[in-house]
Amino acid sequence: MIMDNLIEAIRLLKQKKNAVILGHYYQKGEIQDIADYVGDSLALAQWAARTEADIIVMCGVHFMGETAKVLCPDKKVLVPDMAAGCSLADSCPADKFSQFVKEHPGYTVISYVNTTAAVKAVTDVVVTSTNAKQIVESFPKDEKIIFGPDRNLGNYINSVTGRNMLLWNGACHVHEEFSVEKIVEIKQQHPDAVVLAHPECKSTVLKLADVVGSTAALLKYAVTHPEKSYIVATESGILHEMRKQCPQTTFIPAPPNDSTCACNECGYMRLNTLEKLYDCLKNESPEIKVDAEIAEKAVKPIKRMLEISAQLGL
Repeated sequence: MIMDNLIEAIRLLKQKKNAVILGHYYQKGEIQDIADYVGDSLALAQWAARTEADIIVMCGVHFMGETAKVLCPDKKVLVPDMAAGCSLADSCPADKFSQFVKEHPGYTVISYVNTTAAVKAVTDVVVTSTNAKQIVESFPKDEKIIFGPDRNLGNYINSVTGRNMLLWNGACHVHEEFSVEKIVEIKQQHPDAVVLAHPECKSTVLKLADVVGSTAALLKYAVTHPEKSYIVATESGILHEMRKQCPQTTFIPAPPNDSTCACNECGYMRLNTLEKLYDCLKNESPEIKVDAEIAEKAVKPIKRMLEISAQLGL
Protein backbone atom coordinates (compact mmCIF):
# COMPACT_ATOMS: atom_id res chain seq x y z
CA MET A 1 0.00 0.00 0.00
CA ILE A 2 1.09 3.57 -0.60
CA MET A 3 1.44 5.67 2.55
CA ASP A 4 -1.88 7.58 2.34
CA ASN A 5 -3.86 4.39 1.71
CA LEU A 6 -2.09 2.65 4.57
CA ILE A 7 -2.87 5.45 7.01
CA GLU A 8 -6.52 5.50 5.95
CA ALA A 9 -6.75 1.70 6.24
CA ILE A 10 -5.36 1.85 9.79
CA ARG A 11 -7.89 4.53 10.74
CA LEU A 12 -10.78 2.49 9.34
CA LEU A 13 -9.66 -0.67 11.15
CA LYS A 14 -9.26 1.27 14.37
CA GLN A 15 -12.82 2.60 14.17
CA LYS A 16 -14.28 -0.76 13.15
CA LYS A 17 -12.63 -2.62 16.04
CA ASN A 18 -12.95 0.13 18.68
CA ALA A 19 -9.18 0.20 19.07
CA VAL A 20 -6.94 2.88 20.51
CA ILE A 21 -3.36 3.40 19.33
CA LEU A 22 -0.87 4.48 21.99
CA GLY A 23 2.53 5.68 20.77
CA HIS A 24 5.72 6.41 22.66
CA TYR A 25 7.76 9.54 21.92
CA TYR A 26 10.60 7.29 20.70
CA GLN A 27 8.55 5.82 17.85
CA LYS A 28 9.04 6.81 14.21
CA GLY A 29 7.35 10.08 13.32
CA GLU A 30 4.67 8.51 11.12
CA ILE A 31 3.56 6.26 13.99
CA GLN A 32 3.44 9.18 16.40
CA ASP A 33 1.30 11.06 13.88
CA ILE A 34 -1.30 8.29 13.58
CA ALA A 35 -1.46 7.45 17.30
CA ASP A 36 -4.47 8.58 19.34
CA TYR A 37 -2.19 9.42 22.24
CA VAL A 38 1.57 10.03 22.26
CA GLY A 39 3.51 10.21 25.49
CA ASP A 40 6.16 8.88 27.80
CA SER A 41 5.82 5.71 29.88
CA LEU A 42 3.77 7.36 32.64
CA ALA A 43 1.31 8.94 30.21
CA LEU A 44 0.91 5.68 28.27
CA ALA A 45 0.14 3.78 31.48
CA GLN A 46 -2.36 6.46 32.52
CA TRP A 47 -4.14 6.40 29.15
CA ALA A 48 -4.20 2.60 29.10
CA ALA A 49 -5.75 2.52 32.58
CA ARG A 50 -8.68 4.73 31.60
CA THR A 51 -9.38 3.82 27.98
CA GLU A 52 -12.80 2.46 27.03
CA ALA A 53 -11.47 0.87 23.82
CA ASP A 54 -11.77 -2.89 23.35
CA ILE A 55 -8.30 -3.15 21.84
CA ILE A 56 -5.13 -1.32 22.86
CA VAL A 57 -2.36 -1.20 20.27
CA MET A 58 0.86 -0.32 22.08
CA CYS A 59 3.37 1.22 19.70
CA GLY A 60 6.39 1.13 21.93
CA VAL A 61 8.29 -1.82 23.37
CA HIS A 62 7.26 -5.08 25.00
CA PHE A 63 7.21 -3.99 28.66
CA MET A 64 4.83 -1.15 27.77
CA GLY A 65 2.42 -3.68 26.28
CA GLU A 66 2.74 -5.81 29.41
CA THR A 67 2.00 -2.80 31.62
CA ALA A 68 -1.14 -2.04 29.60
CA LYS A 69 -2.26 -5.69 29.79
CA VAL A 70 -1.70 -5.87 33.54
CA LEU A 71 -3.77 -2.69 33.99
CA CYS A 72 -6.47 -3.85 31.54
CA PRO A 73 -6.71 -7.65 31.82
CA ASP A 74 -10.13 -7.67 30.11
CA LYS A 75 -8.85 -5.87 27.01
CA LYS A 76 -6.90 -7.21 24.06
CA VAL A 77 -3.43 -5.62 23.99
CA LEU A 78 -1.51 -5.80 20.73
CA VAL A 79 2.00 -4.79 19.70
CA PRO A 80 3.08 -4.36 16.07
CA ASP A 81 6.28 -6.36 16.62
CA MET A 82 6.75 -8.78 19.52
CA ALA A 83 10.53 -8.51 19.08
CA ALA A 84 10.46 -4.86 20.19
CA GLY A 85 12.19 -5.39 23.52
CA CYS A 86 14.22 -3.15 25.81
CA SER A 87 17.90 -3.39 26.68
CA LEU A 88 17.21 -1.89 30.11
CA ALA A 89 14.52 -4.45 30.92
CA ASP A 90 16.84 -7.18 29.59
CA SER A 91 19.55 -6.02 32.00
CA CYS A 92 17.33 -7.07 34.92
CA PRO A 93 16.33 -10.75 34.63
CA ALA A 94 13.43 -11.53 36.96
CA ASP A 95 15.06 -14.57 38.59
CA LYS A 96 18.26 -12.70 39.45
CA PHE A 97 16.43 -9.60 40.64
CA SER A 98 14.15 -11.73 42.83
CA GLN A 99 17.20 -13.34 44.40
CA PHE A 100 18.74 -9.88 44.96
CA VAL A 101 15.56 -8.77 46.74
CA LYS A 102 15.57 -11.92 48.93
CA GLU A 103 19.18 -11.23 49.91
CA HIS A 104 18.17 -7.79 51.25
CA PRO A 105 15.19 -8.32 53.59
CA GLY A 106 13.58 -5.21 55.02
CA TYR A 107 14.13 -3.14 51.86
CA THR A 108 11.36 -1.39 49.96
CA VAL A 109 11.67 -2.31 46.29
CA ILE A 110 11.23 0.47 43.74
CA SER A 111 11.40 -0.61 40.11
CA TYR A 112 11.60 1.53 37.03
CA VAL A 113 8.74 0.96 34.60
CA ASN A 114 11.29 -0.34 32.05
CA THR A 115 11.06 -3.85 33.50
CA THR A 116 9.17 -7.04 32.79
CA ALA A 117 5.91 -7.86 34.56
CA ALA A 118 7.80 -10.59 36.45
CA VAL A 119 10.15 -7.97 37.94
CA LYS A 120 7.21 -5.71 38.78
CA ALA A 121 5.68 -8.70 40.60
CA VAL A 122 8.47 -8.52 43.25
CA THR A 123 8.25 -4.72 43.46
CA ASP A 124 6.53 -2.47 46.01
CA VAL A 125 6.08 0.54 43.76
CA VAL A 126 6.88 1.26 40.10
CA VAL A 127 8.27 4.62 38.95
CA THR A 128 8.95 6.40 35.68
CA SER A 129 11.52 9.10 35.07
CA THR A 130 8.68 11.63 35.40
CA ASN A 131 7.76 10.66 38.96
CA ALA A 132 10.79 8.78 40.35
CA LYS A 133 12.14 11.68 42.42
CA GLN A 134 8.78 12.52 43.96
CA ILE A 135 7.87 8.91 44.70
CA VAL A 136 11.26 8.23 46.33
CA GLU A 137 10.80 11.39 48.42
CA SER A 138 7.35 10.17 49.53
CA PHE A 139 9.13 7.54 51.65
CA PRO A 140 10.80 8.38 54.99
CA LYS A 141 14.40 9.57 54.66
CA ASP A 142 15.68 6.53 56.54
CA GLU A 143 13.73 4.05 54.37
CA LYS A 144 15.96 1.28 53.05
CA ILE A 145 15.31 1.15 49.31
CA ILE A 146 16.36 -1.12 46.47
CA PHE A 147 16.14 0.72 43.13
CA GLY A 148 16.31 -1.13 39.85
CA PRO A 149 17.25 -1.58 37.16
CA ASP A 150 18.71 1.70 35.88
CA ARG A 151 21.89 2.61 37.75
CA ASN A 152 22.14 6.01 36.04
CA LEU A 153 18.62 7.07 36.99
CA GLY A 154 19.19 5.63 40.48
CA ASN A 155 22.43 7.56 40.91
CA TYR A 156 20.72 10.73 39.73
CA ILE A 157 17.81 10.28 42.15
CA ASN A 158 20.28 9.61 44.98
CA SER A 159 22.15 12.81 44.12
CA VAL A 160 19.08 15.06 44.07
CA THR A 161 17.32 13.53 47.08
CA GLY A 162 20.29 12.80 49.34
CA ARG A 163 19.21 9.15 49.54
CA ASN A 164 21.48 6.14 49.47
CA MET A 165 19.36 3.64 47.59
CA LEU A 166 20.85 0.25 46.79
CA LEU A 167 21.08 0.15 43.00
CA TRP A 168 20.70 -2.72 40.55
CA ASN A 169 23.43 -2.56 37.90
CA GLY A 170 21.39 -2.08 34.72
CA ALA A 171 21.35 0.53 31.95
CA CYS A 172 19.80 1.57 28.64
CA HIS A 173 22.13 1.00 25.71
CA VAL A 174 20.97 4.21 23.97
CA HIS A 175 21.46 6.55 26.91
CA GLU A 176 24.78 4.93 27.82
CA GLU A 177 26.25 5.80 24.42
CA PHE A 178 26.12 9.60 24.36
CA SER A 179 29.56 11.15 23.94
CA VAL A 180 30.66 13.77 26.46
CA GLU A 181 33.42 14.95 24.10
CA LYS A 182 31.06 15.38 21.14
CA ILE A 183 28.47 17.22 23.23
CA VAL A 184 31.25 19.60 24.36
CA GLU A 185 32.26 20.12 20.71
CA ILE A 186 28.69 20.94 19.67
CA LYS A 187 28.34 23.28 22.65
CA GLN A 188 31.46 25.14 21.47
CA GLN A 189 29.89 25.50 18.00
CA HIS A 190 26.54 26.54 19.51
CA PRO A 191 27.45 28.28 22.80
CA ASP A 192 23.88 29.48 23.42
CA ALA A 193 22.33 26.03 22.99
CA VAL A 194 20.65 24.53 26.05
CA VAL A 195 21.64 20.93 26.80
CA LEU A 196 18.62 18.73 27.61
CA ALA A 197 19.40 15.30 29.06
CA HIS A 198 17.40 12.30 30.24
CA PRO A 199 18.41 10.95 33.69
CA GLU A 200 19.16 7.53 32.13
CA CYS A 201 22.32 9.18 30.74
CA LYS A 202 25.64 8.69 32.49
CA SER A 203 26.52 11.16 35.25
CA THR A 204 29.29 12.69 33.09
CA VAL A 205 26.65 13.68 30.50
CA LEU A 206 24.21 14.91 33.17
CA LYS A 207 26.92 17.25 34.51
CA LEU A 208 26.93 18.98 31.11
CA ALA A 209 23.15 19.34 31.06
CA ASP A 210 21.29 22.56 31.70
CA VAL A 211 18.03 20.65 32.14
CA VAL A 212 17.66 17.04 33.33
CA GLY A 213 14.25 15.45 33.04
CA SER A 214 11.97 12.80 31.64
CA THR A 215 11.10 12.80 27.95
CA ALA A 216 7.87 14.66 28.70
CA ALA A 217 9.68 17.17 30.93
CA LEU A 218 12.32 17.90 28.26
CA LEU A 219 9.58 18.42 25.68
CA LYS A 220 7.66 20.72 28.02
CA TYR A 221 10.78 22.80 28.68
CA ALA A 222 11.46 23.22 24.96
CA VAL A 223 7.83 24.17 24.24
CA THR A 224 7.82 26.80 26.99
CA HIS A 225 11.19 28.22 25.84
CA PRO A 226 10.92 28.10 22.02
CA GLU A 227 13.28 31.01 21.55
CA LYS A 228 16.26 28.90 22.60
CA SER A 229 18.20 26.24 20.66
CA TYR A 230 18.81 22.78 22.07
CA ILE A 231 21.23 19.86 22.19
CA VAL A 232 19.09 16.85 23.08
CA ALA A 233 20.60 13.85 24.91
CA THR A 234 17.85 11.27 24.77
CA GLU A 235 16.45 8.91 22.13
CA SER A 236 16.12 10.96 18.95
CA GLY A 237 12.46 10.03 18.35
CA ILE A 238 11.44 12.86 20.68
CA LEU A 239 12.81 15.38 18.15
CA HIS A 240 9.76 14.70 15.95
CA GLU A 241 7.36 16.11 18.54
CA MET A 242 9.77 18.87 19.56
CA ARG A 243 10.07 20.09 15.97
CA LYS A 244 6.32 19.74 15.45
CA GLN A 245 5.52 21.92 18.46
CA CYS A 246 8.45 24.32 17.97
CA PRO A 247 9.01 24.56 14.18
CA GLN A 248 11.25 27.63 14.42
CA THR A 249 13.51 26.14 17.09
CA THR A 250 16.82 24.39 16.38
CA PHE A 251 17.13 20.91 17.90
CA ILE A 252 20.45 19.08 17.64
CA PRO A 253 20.54 15.37 18.59
CA ALA A 254 23.43 14.56 20.91
CA PRO A 255 25.77 12.17 19.10
CA PRO A 256 26.89 8.76 20.37
CA ASN A 257 30.50 7.71 20.90
CA ASP A 258 30.40 5.62 17.73
CA SER A 259 29.74 7.93 14.78
CA THR A 260 29.26 4.95 12.43
CA CYS A 261 25.99 3.87 14.05
CA ALA A 262 22.61 5.41 14.83
CA CYS A 263 23.20 4.76 18.52
CA ASN A 264 20.97 7.63 19.62
CA GLU A 265 18.07 5.62 18.16
CA CYS A 266 16.56 2.62 19.91
CA GLY A 267 16.60 -0.23 17.40
CA TYR A 268 13.81 -1.94 19.34
CA MET A 269 11.52 1.09 19.06
CA ARG A 270 12.27 1.32 15.32
CA LEU A 271 11.01 -2.25 14.73
CA ASN A 272 7.45 -0.92 14.73
CA THR A 273 6.31 0.29 11.29
CA LEU A 274 3.04 1.43 9.74
CA GLU A 275 2.85 -1.83 7.78
CA LYS A 276 3.21 -3.88 10.98
CA LEU A 277 0.69 -1.63 12.72
CA TYR A 278 -1.83 -2.30 9.93
CA ASP A 279 -1.23 -6.08 10.03
CA CYS A 280 -1.45 -6.07 13.80
CA LEU A 281 -4.88 -4.39 13.74
CA LYS A 282 -6.12 -6.50 10.85
CA ASN A 283 -5.07 -9.84 12.37
CA GLU A 284 -5.37 -8.79 16.05
CA SER A 285 -1.91 -10.23 16.56
CA PRO A 286 0.73 -10.32 18.06
CA GLU A 287 -1.14 -10.19 21.34
CA ILE A 288 0.46 -9.56 24.73
CA LYS A 289 -0.25 -12.26 27.31
CA VAL A 290 0.79 -12.08 30.96
CA ASP A 291 0.64 -15.01 33.37
CA ALA A 292 -2.37 -14.47 35.67
CA GLU A 293 -0.40 -14.97 38.90
CA ILE A 294 2.33 -12.57 37.81
CA ALA A 295 -0.25 -10.04 36.60
CA GLU A 296 -2.06 -10.13 39.95
CA LYS A 297 1.16 -9.24 41.76
CA ALA A 298 2.49 -6.79 39.14
CA VAL A 299 -0.66 -4.67 39.00
CA LYS A 300 -0.32 -3.61 42.65
CA PRO A 301 2.94 -1.57 42.32
CA ILE A 302 1.74 -0.10 39.01
CA LYS A 303 -1.54 1.06 40.56
CA ARG A 304 0.38 2.38 43.54
CA MET A 305 2.50 4.48 41.15
CA LEU A 306 -0.63 5.83 39.44
CA GLU A 307 -2.24 6.66 42.78
CA ILE A 308 0.84 8.46 44.12
CA SER A 309 1.25 10.30 40.80
CA ALA A 310 -2.39 11.44 40.95
CA GLN A 311 -1.92 12.65 44.54
CA LEU A 312 1.19 14.59 43.46
CA GLY A 313 -0.55 16.02 40.40
CA LEU A 314 1.78 14.30 37.95
